Amino acid sequence: MNFIKVNTYEELSARAAAIICGQVAMKPNCVLGLATGSSPVGAYKKIAEKNNTGEVDFSNVKSVNLDEYVGLNGDHEQSYRYFMNNNLFKHINIDINNTYVPNGCATDVEAECKAYDVLIEKLGGIDLQLLGIGYDGHIGFNEPDTYFEKATHKVTLDSSTIEANSRFFASRDDVPTQAITMGMGGIMSAKKVLLIANGKGKRDIVEKAFFGPITPSVPASILQLHPDLTVIYSEN
Repeated sequence: MNFIKVNTYEELSARAAAIICGQVAMKPNCVLGLATGSSPVGAYKKIAEKNNTGEVDFSNVKSVNLDEYVGLNGDHEQSYRYFMNNNLFKHINIDINNTYVPNGCATDVEAECKAYDVLIEKLGGIDLQLLGIGYDGHIGFNEPDTYFEKATHKVTLDSSTIEANSRFFASRDDVPTQAITMGMGGIMSAKKVLLIANGKGKRDIVEKAFFGPITPSVPASILQLHPDLTVIYSEN
């Protein structure tokens, strides 16, 4: 594990963007695993800046997102498809047809989950997976449990996750209670993993996840077993 502690969110974002753009430069047709939430927004802005100045070309890149809320279509302002379009895809020269997010409105969610794993396999796997980390240690929407769920699956969100995400909705009652998430198998099979975390409130969970025991009660702790993991953390 390569653990990098930086001083500011700006520096965290710059480092993360440099790693992601470096992956694209090294393999122009790579598959990126992408994340949503507040943590990657700064990195996505810097990636767009590099793309717009011609430093990096996303025309042959494919992407797969970690998760999506059940019941929200891609036009909903709080859906993760909408988030990705507005925070990254619209600002870089990626082919939108090569960007994949689970279908939260699938009539058969179980079939959608299986199809998503098949899709990742057909793409040749993920070259670099970007992750954030929740206050309870979740990655994607893999919540604390008694075991690590391997495949993409539907999950009922913990109350702490719903509370944390309620800031994006009009009220807590508007937050979906279920989501589709890539499982630990998909995440751990990525060739490289980059996890970013910022804020003093994340210090305890970062310590538990990366310097404590490996346990499904802290889902991110499984990343200690990944052969190519980089963690970038800023308290500010």
